[in-house]
Formats: sequence, structure tokens, C-alpha cells
Amino acid sequence: MNSIQYSKTLSHKKLFQYISKYNFYPKKKLSQNFLIDRNISSIIVKSLDLNDNDAVFEIGTGLGSLTLALIPSVRHVFSIEKDISLKTLLDDILADYQKYVTVIYDDILSFDLSGFLESKIGEGYKIEKIVGNLPYSISLPLLTKLMQMHSFLKMAVVMIQKEVAERMLAYPGEKSYGIISVISQYYSNIEKIHIVKPSVFYPKPEVDSMIIRINFFDKPLVLVENELLFFEVIRAVFQQRRKNVANSLKIYFKDKIEKDKLENMLIKMGYSPDKRGEEFSIQEFARLTAEIQGIIK
Repeated sequence: MNSIQYSKTLSHKKLFQYISKYNFYPKKKLSQNFLIDRNISSIIVKSLDLNDNDAVFEIGTGLGSLTLALIPSVRHVFSIEKDISLKTLLDDILADYQKYVTVIYDDILSFDLSGFLESKIGEGYKIEKIVGNLPYSISLPLLTKLMQMHSFLKMAVVMIQKEVAERMLAYPGEKSYGIISVISQYYSNIEKIHIVKPSVFYPKPEVDSMIIRINFFDKPLVLVENELLFFEVIRAVFQQRRKNVANSLKIYFKDKIEKDKLENMLIKMGYSPDKRGEEFSIQEFARLTAEIQGIIK
């Protein structure tokens, strides 16, 4: 624990005094729904399993509520915030904790996160845990980016739209099962932590959220020789959800695969050509990829 004494989070009254002082208004175009509930912040912090030698990377500093809750449990918080208009307000809120917090004003989607994490190793900070209340509008591309960085990370605890979380957790045959399900479970084990109601945010979103913990694998769940083709196969299947797998693959790969060879391949593998993609497990997608690699032109 850090030796400095302070309140873990701001009271609602104090937080809104800062908002009024700096005449700040949330921006809908940035999907700004700020976490203002101390109990939810506490759940997120506990889910990270932190120790005082940890450095964490926070996505979305916002009004600093979660940032302040993190400080007592870690060596340093590196936090990224896209909205530069929050700087004056955050400088004030975090003024007493500059030794423990670094705020970077940049867009996380274009930010070189892997390069940043590598650079911090040279400074004595091995950042292996990510945390954040992710903006709904960018949650899918952002989650995909984090999955692709699995070799750098041990864990991410994030709050996202409940519907997106359910898609990440979905299994073959379930309605929500899709591309993000396969990608997420290929790189990690995902745990549901807590359902979050709109009342804990300012302003309130229109839907429920969910806190999830993403435990990244050291190696992907299955061995895939051609990872690029593996993800192409998944994309092909789920872009045409209403079609059977044979037709979906034929449409995507066009002249690269002859339909009769594709159907014969599926039958040889023990699958009906009429089987739909949402019925395939990750292991079956890996097997399917290996077979397609053998017949693709």
C-alpha cells in the first residue's frame, strides 16, 4: 500500500463541485458515461488482485473516480484519456497524487500500447494488468486490440456493455455466439464479475453494463498453423450467419475454393455441409482452417 493518506474516491458532492467549477459537460460523441459509484470502483479494484508493486494501465481516466480507487493498491497508475478538455479538471483532482499517476492524453485505438508497455519495462515498470470503463462505441475494436496483445498481458478487468460481455462469454449454439466469442476465448478465459446498473454512471446510459475479468493465456487455446487464415475462416462464417458453412465459405473465398471440394472436405471431416458456423467450437474452427489450407488455391 502507498504510504500517502487520502480518500479512495471523491464523494458525489465533491465530484459535482469539480464538474461545476470547470463547467464540464459530458460529450455524447465520445460515449462519455463516467463511473461515479464507490462500490463499483471497489469491485473492479478487488477483481484485479493487485499488490503494491503492480503498475496498471487504465483505459479512460474520465473524472478520475476509478483512478483514485486504484492508487492505494499499486505502485503507479498509467491512465489514458482521449478528451483533452478534462485535463484542467483532472490536474486539480489528482494534484496530490502526481507521484502515483501519469495521465496520457491520446486515443487508445491509435495509441501504440505495446510500444508503451515495452518502454516502461526499461523504466522498471512491468505493466501486465489493464483496467477501465470502456466507451460503448469503441468497445469491440478496443477489446480486439487487447486480445491481440495477449503476450504482454496477464489480466484485464473492464466494464463494458452487458450485451457485448454476453457475446464474449457465449458458447457454440447460443444466439450470442460470434466472432468476438471465438477471438476472446481463443486468447483468454473470461469471467463474469458483476452486472452494473445505469444509476452508477454520470450521465446514465440506457443499458446495463457488466464487469468482466479477462485472464490471458500464455499461448492461444488451440494450436493454429496459419492464424491469419483461421481468423479469415471465422469471419467468413459469421458474416453470413444465416447460410450454412459451405455457402458462407464459398461466398467469402470466391474463386479460391471450389464448392464441390469444400462440401467433400466437410463430409470427410464428419460434418454436414448444412451445418451452421455458430455450431462450431474453437477447436473445430482450427481443424476446419487446417483442412481449408490444404484445398485453397
